[in-house]
Amino acid sequence: MTSGTRALEVDADGEGSRLDSWLAGELDLSRTRIQGLMEEGKVLLNGEIPRKSEAIREGDRVTVEVPEPRTLGVEPEDLPLEILYEDEHLLVVDKAAGMVVHPSPGHPGGTLVNALLHHVKDLSGIGGIRRPGIVHRLDRDTSGLLVVAKEDATHRALSEALKKREVRRLYLAAAWGHLSESHIRVDAPIGRDPRARQRMAVVEGGRRAVTHLRVRERWPTAELLDVGLATGRTHQIRVHLSHLGHPVVGDETYGAGWGRGMGGRHRGWAQELARRTSRQFLHAARLGFRHPATGEELRFSSPLPSELAAVAEWARSGAGEDSDGAG
Repeated sequence: MTSGTRALEVDADGEGSRLDSWLAGELDLSRTRIQGLMEEGKVLLNGEIPRKSEAIREGDRVTVEVPEPRTLGVEPEDLPLEILYEDEHLLVVDKAAGMVVHPSPGHPGGTLVNALLHHVKDLSGIGGIRRPGIVHRLDRDTSGLLVVAKEDATHRALSEALKKREVRRLYLAAAWGHLSESHIRVDAPIGRDPRARQRMAVVEGGRRAVTHLRVRERWPTAELLDVGLATGRTHQIRVHLSHLGHPVVGDETYGAGWGRGMGGRHRGWAQELARRTSRQFLHAARLGFRHPATGEELRFSSPLPSELAAVAEWARSGAGEDSDGAG
């Protein structure tokens, strides 16, 4: 629904439903958006302000006022943007490492959103704000594939597909040490680290997080892993690998100093791997989902960026060396 006022009457099919859920379906708005409108007093049930969980009855009259989307205070910027796919509903972008997805107090410009606002002219309101619908995110120093919704219906459909684990995401990560098994499923809740609130950690009472790990290549003091996500928590891959004692190579937040701390006959090789890895070795390499509008199965792949590909090539060539892998 665009902006304006709608008057609706509950029919027999709506009997007993929650008001927020029923309105979301009737108006093609997200439930979160409906709840926001209710908090602002823009939804009336039989002339009165209702509760979000109010049960409705056949014959109830509902009035909804949807204001114009607010303009996000972010300026379009002509930034490099690698678009692998685009139609009137969505885009698939290959994000470079070093680019922040959303503006924030520390990063007011130079973000993926700034670049999208320059490139895409037909964005509708997502959550009541006129901005691109970032369906899922990547950390600043993680490169790779992202899907971006151009309009609300696509955004909601893709978000729902993510919840149902129907969006397939595969990452490539280099992790320190060697996993105990070639295939590992990590099911451990993630929340704010109580000792450092800017970090995440595996904590009791956190949100459930499930990560699948498979060893692709074994190196002297590290491994190249295929990583699949069943959930999408903040820093999930980095936190889970650190929790296992195998942090991502080059991760200064969850794995600082691991190369220097390696001992034994491969100590020199580990130190050289750390020196060669200029940023965290984590790349969103594959993305697959069903197009919400057409039903077409879409699959995309992104090769390792040159700086990570060079590290992997060096690691392979040095995999048989006993100690000093610098070369």
